[in-house]
Amino acid sequence: MAARENNLLGKIAIVTGGGRGIGRAIVDRLVGDGARVLTCGRGKRPDNLAAEVSWVQADVGKSSDAEAIVKAARDAFGAPTILINNAGIQITKTVAETTDEDWDLVIGANCRGVFNMCRAVLPLIAEHGGSIVNIGSISGNVADPRMAVYNASKAFAHGLTRSIAVDHGPKVRCNAICPGWIMTEMAADGFDLAHDPARAKADAIARHPAGRLGKPSDIANAVAWLVSDQAAFATGQCFVLDGGLTAASPLQPGLF
Repeated sequence: MAARENNLLGKIAIVTGGGRGIGRAIVDRLVGDGARVLTCGRGKRPDNLAAEVSWVQADVGKSSDAEAIVKAARDAFGAPTILINNAGIQITKTVAETTDEDWDLVIGANCRGVFNMCRAVLPLIAEHGGSIVNIGSISGNVADPRMAVYNASKAFAHGLTRSIAVDHGPKVRCNAICPGWIMTEMAADGFDLAHDPARAKADAIARHPAGRLGKPSDIANAVAWLVSDQAAFATGQCFVLDGGLTAASPLQPGLF
């Protein structure tokens, strides 16, 4: 195993929503770096999940399930010292269009789920020391159209991140990563809804100074750094990782 891959050797991590997309990339990276990982989702264990990864079928929006996830990790590996809150749900609606059921679904996963998992694991991390990373979004900083409750839910995750860092440091470090457009199945489905999917994707890429959309591995790389000893002075921060998208002025280049 290479030197880089040993930097989490012996660490025990929980990654919520690790069945696919960004969550799966995080699971794979942490395992590659030597951590023992438990992940979870509301469905059955994915067939292609690595054998050494433990799986729990659970809904993080339920406090009893969050406690069961933490217990399962402790029973399987020992006390977890890393928590990655990745599980989340996105609904494309304005406030006026949002139903009570929509609210319960999004807030249940994106707010209550993050809170439940943090509350369940904090006593262990506070005792042994460790790191929490919440996957937020640029949508918690700037409002995406017709995603009102999702935008608000990610702003909640950012605020909770800062509170945990302040209230539970120095034993607990807590940070958030705010991804931009990451090419996952969800993003691909979004482009497919456009009148011209290829043009919509090309327009999106053109707005990124990095010249491309993000990959799940981009987020996983940032997570791996944040939970390592190399990031020992990083806490209470929300790191934007969007290829420069939100750094650019909305004015069109041809105007000047």
